[in-house]
Amino acid sequence: MAIRVLLVDDQPLLRTGFRMILEAEQDIAVVGEAGDGLQAIDQVRALQPDVVLMDIRMPRMDGVEATRQITGPGRDGPAKVLVLTTFDLDEYVVEALRAGASGFLLKDAPANELVQAIRVVASGEAMLAPSITRRLLDKYATHLPSGEEPVPDTLHTLTDREVEVLKLVARGLSNAEIAADLFVSETTVKTHVGHVLTKLGLRDRVQAAVYAYESGLVRPGAQ
Repeated sequence: MAIRVLLVDDQPLLRTGFRMILEAEQDIAVVGEAGDGLQAIDQVRALQPDVVLMDIRMPRMDGVEATRQITGPGRDGPAKVLVLTTFDLDEYVVEALRAGASGFLLKDAPANELVQAIRVVASGEAMLAPSITRRLLDKYATHLPSGEEPVPDTLHTLTDREVEVLKLVARGLSNAEIAADLFVSETTVKTHVGHVLTKLGLRDRVQAAVYAYESGLVRPGAQ
């Protein structure tokens, strides 16, 4: 079955461009459009899309609040949110990730990256671009703890190796890069990542990265 996508952006021309790109793919179907967060929530309820391509800055309701209402705590719907951000990174992207977004994509990303990102998110994975993730978290270091706060009790449920893996996830490393860094197989890394998500009650790698920074396990700007 085709991946059902809802386009949410307050600029009609951008929505048209996204639609043209996505409708050229046999496994993707654009089922609707919305020009703001309120319309997005209504369209999600009516159309039940698999993926919502969500802009951040919109009138009436921004993408952060819309994301929170679509995929936040207590929401069991199938829709995953892929946030659209500008090259200089919108200041609300971290909040969108906290609200339940499954990742983010630059608005000027090549067409093939847009298509791949939608497929990744639809499959239940997180769209975590390593270089952009690190830059994002470091840029908004002032919104995150300094690392001097008490470590959350939930962090103590992890083994030493799982803590290592979480730190590397927070740095934006892929499974292959983590495997090379720790001299283990990618399958082993996937297992560790799965245990980390389960023990900490997190949905995906994006939330794991944010958790690592918020808990003080990783300090913004640290190598």
